[in-house]
Amino acid sequence: MTDAAMSAYQDGSVEGSLHRPESANGIAIVLTHGAGSDSRSPLVIAVANQLSSAGYTVLRTDLHFRRVRAKGPPMPATAAADRQGIEQAAISLRQSTGFPVVLAGHSYGGRQSSMVAAEKPALAAGLLLLSYPLHPPGKPDQLRISHFPNIQTPCLFVHGANDPFATLEELRLHTATIPAPVETISVLKVGHDLNRGRLPWTDILAAFSRLLGVPGSTG
Repeated sequence: MTDAAMSAYQDGSVEGSLHRPESANGIAIVLTHGAGSDSRSPLVIAVANQLSSAGYTVLRTDLHFRRVRAKGPPMPATAAADRQGIEQAAISLRQSTGFPVVLAGHSYGGRQSSMVAAEKPALAAGLLLLSYPLHPPGKPDQLRISHFPNIQTPCLFVHGANDPFATLEELRLHTATIPAPVETISVLKVGHDLNRGRLPWTDILAAFSRLLGVPGSTG
């Protein structure tokens, strides 16, 4: 892997931390966080560092709900603003780098990113969905998949085998409704927090590069 540098990023209403690799591979990533954290969480930082070290240009950014509330989960009323913020970040990053943009996120951030990709098919070159919250814990009938058939971009799901938001079997069953290429990586003995980013990155980066058509990484 190559070294990467991090700097503050601001473009109008879009703010965050930009991880620039020493040798860019021509793909940029907007990376967002889960419902209980922000873009400075250990998991999000670890993911950004791994991706940037593999050549990806990564923007870590807070979702709208976290920018207006320091604590607490998102509310249904803010979801549209969260998606709008993801779209604005993608447009800004594409304009500033000249690269196609992948949308990535942990849990709630990944769910909102996938909905943006379904609503705006030309916006994203791919999706990296970490701990996708297929349903609330203990409520497998409350599925969050209605937009799956509209996703037209390649998707990589990284999922902990002990994640209460979905079993691997449930995830594979329902992601089969996505018409685009899909890969799923299951991480044994890991829950929803994905071990704070301590993951099998060799496998993850190899799968990601296959989906996006960029050179692979040895981890």
